[in-house]
Amino acid sequence: MEYKVIRLVDRPELKERAAQWFHGKWGISLEAYAESMATCLAMKSAVPQWYLAMEEDQIIGGLGVIENDFHDRKDLSPNVCAVYTEEAKRGRGVAGALLDTVCTDMKERGIDTLYLVTDHTSFYERYGWEFLCMVQGDGEPQMSRMYIHHY
Repeated sequence: MEYKVIRLVDRPELKERAAQWFHGKWGISLEAYAESMATCLAMKSAVPQWYLAMEEDQIIGGLGVIENDFHDRKDLSPNVCAVYTEEAKRGRGVAGALLDTVCTDMKERGIDTLYLVTDHTSFYERYGWEFLCMVQGDGEPQMSRMYIHHY
């Protein structure tokens, strides 16, 4: 079965489902996702933005772009956040397709540099991201890896 990557701005009727899905994956408050998605849909600005990988009517992956992904380097913005692919759908290029879509879309919106915080050590390099530095996550005891993507 094939999937497609969509922008939430192109399918606003998915906002509630998307907020629930991300909340279930990351444990961040449902209200935080819903508010960010409402801002995305209302403001038509470059940030925030949300993207979904859909297989028919099922969300199988997603990510967002927000100003800051809960870390101490407020100068490194905007951030790709909440990257997730359903376990059963991994290994099919879903995350790569999401990352390619967000990079292309952000470039078209005038943003040529993106940042991403992760604990992964080699995954994002496959998609053109480069390790930049370590950052301190809000309330996190360990430092996390900050990646950068330029166009």
